[in-house]
Amino acid sequence: MTGGVHDERRDRKDRAGSSHKDILRSLRPLRSRVAIAIAALLPAAVGASFDHAYGPYAKVIRDHVQMPSVDYSALKKGRVALDAAVDAFAQATQAEEQAWTREQRLAFWINAYNAFTLRTIVDHYPIRGSWLTLQPRNSIRQIDGVWTTMRWRAAGRELTLDDIEHQILRHELKEPRIHFAINCASVSCPALPPEPYRAETLDAQLDEAARRYLASPEGLRIDGDTLRVSSILRWYGEDFVERFASIAPEGRDQTERAVRGVIIRFGPPEAGALARKASTRIRFLSYDWSLNDIR
Repeated sequence: MTGGVHDERRDRKDRAGSSHKDILRSLRPLRSRVAIAIAALLPAAVGASFDHAYGPYAKVIRDHVQMPSVDYSALKKGRVALDAAVDAFAQATQAEEQAWTREQRLAFWINAYNAFTLRTIVDHYPIRGSWLTLQPRNSIRQIDGVWTTMRWRAAGRELTLDDIEHQILRHELKEPRIHFAINCASVSCPALPPEPYRAETLDAQLDEAARRYLASPEGLRIDGDTLRVSSILRWYGEDFVERFASIAPEGRDQTERAVRGVIIRFGPPEAGALARKASTRIRFLSYDWSLNDIR
């Protein structure tokens, strides 16, 4: 009797154990599917966390940019907002940034470059270089290592301004119009606009930046049968060859054709007409590295 009871209990225990194992086995595919679904949702959740409208940075530049200048004194007094805008670029992860569209990445790195430049100036403002320097005393060039040594945190990386400009914007994303969008805090540099660059309007914004610069005396001047253009196009003319050299007439070297093509595409009509003429000479303006301060 006792043995029979034990045998029955053992059978029930074995059946219960088997049933429990069967249930666990049946749940494995479900657990896998749930895990896959969660993993698939993670990038979207992370991507949605970054503010591609650049709210904090937008407020900073709206409040302190008066094109073509910046009110650095007021910006220094209200630097808490600038610090928050700079910190926002560190919130994105590298994996997230790599998953963005080309336009999102371009807007991110252009805005980051410009925000970090503002922070650099504010950290050293007022800039007073030596009387013996060859550069303007208030120039960004008075700051040691400004482009090559000082490092900034953005999208999971530690980068210099040169890293952002030359490695990411020029060589990786290959966008020549960034030369009209990134700001070096100098009088001869393309003006910093009072609105961030944004992915959904980026192409139009870059075109507008090019037109605005070539309509300014710092970007382009007509001097008889000579077009005097910013030295930016001398330093980086090769970046424009692939997209703009074909616009200009044949008969020139590729870089000069690219410069003429840029003028034809973005310059004022009179300058564009001159750029098409073989007799028109291209010369480059001296670059004024004085700080683009409002004062």
